[in-house]
Amino acid sequence: MSHSTSILLVGDGPETSRLRRRLARHFLAVECARSIEEAGALALRCRFHLLLLVDPPEPWQALQQALGERDGLPPQTIVIADASRAALAVDALRGGASDALLRPFATGELVAAVVAASGESAPPPRGRIPGSAPALVGESAPMRAIRTLVERIAAADVPVLVEGDAGTGRKLVARLLHDRSGRAGPFVVLDCAATAPGRLAGEVARHMRESAAPGTLCLHEIHALPLQLQAEMLRNMDARATGSHRIVASTRPNLAELVSRQRFREDLLHRLNVMRVGLPPLRERREDIPLLIAHFLDRLSAEAGLSRVEFQSAEIEAIERYDWPGNVRELRDTVEQTLLRGRLPADALTGKAGGRAVTPDYPLDWTLEQVKRHHMACVLDACDGNKSAAARRLDISRKTLDRKLGAFGRE
Repeated sequence: MSHSTSILLVGDGPETSRLRRRLARHFLAVECARSIEEAGALALRCRFHLLLLVDPPEPWQALQQALGERDGLPPQTIVIADASRAALAVDALRGGASDALLRPFATGELVAAVVAASGESAPPPRGRIPGSAPALVGESAPMRAIRTLVERIAAADVPVLVEGDAGTGRKLVARLLHDRSGRAGPFVVLDCAATAPGRLAGEVARHMRESAAPGTLCLHEIHALPLQLQAEMLRNMDARATGSHRIVASTRPNLAELVSRQRFREDLLHRLNVMRVGLPPLRERREDIPLLIAHFLDRLSAEAGLSRVEFQSAEIEAIERYDWPGNVRELRDTVEQTLLRGRLPADALTGKAGGRAVTPDYPLDWTLEQVKRHHMACVLDACDGNKSAAARRLDISRKTLDRKLGAFGRE
């Protein structure tokens, strides 16, 4: 099964949401659009391997014409419809669709159809060049040491704890550990900070037991795992209920510090911290910045079909002086903006030259307490009002979040 496949579902009904949930268990990315027009706009921002048309209202000829008028849509298409619309399925197959599924069908049939349609001719995932593998770029001493360590421990059947700030490449290290391990099973990432606790428990248990071949389960942001789920995870690991899956956990906060604050189980930390990979922030390996810029220019220009943009020496020097709080991810975004615009954006250079920060979106005469509360409110908005999710992302208790927001005049 290709877990790197990205799918764009097009449909305007409850069935589309149900299909998205079924597919999200097996594939890297599944996005929804309500119309072909909306799908076209989304495809200009993201790359997809496959298009799934769910209960299309039009005959195939009209759909084919509408698809042809939109740039960026993937060439592989699967049509899903009720059995009463068998004629649509036949026309779609004759017209070049990869497959057509008529209800009812099992999830296994759907997954098999997607895998067959994506195949080897599928376009590469965003951020990859055909035939290339993810890489830890840099020749600084920390990066050379990390590459050596990853190669040494990749095949070992032990848990690994990956520590580092956001944007330093924690998921990339987990992926490399899986790729170098020779495991035939899937590489599955579960974000403990972005997944509701009720769903997270089921997802962990399912991925631990369902796969026919041992793979890798990456528990991203494991510091956000609720205490009751930490106990369940420990029981699963003690009982070897992981189906021989290897556990790779990543964290931003120091787990030992969380243990001292009774926010993380000490026994689980000991089980996870058999091997540790610590990733330095980009500001501690500034000599790697020119190599990273060249690396991202090569990959992103090949992806977008655009010619490279050369940075001026003064721009490189200004970029090297900046502290990069978003680390390698922020640098990649800056390179991508430069490539798309044809030059380094003036506001980006102003914000980064000499290490100066971009002007914040709040009054500069605010107190630190006001800034904290403002940030909490922004995180709550980003979590669609889910206070539990916002508290996990902020690494505070739900009670503290309620108290701070209440003091700020927001319930």
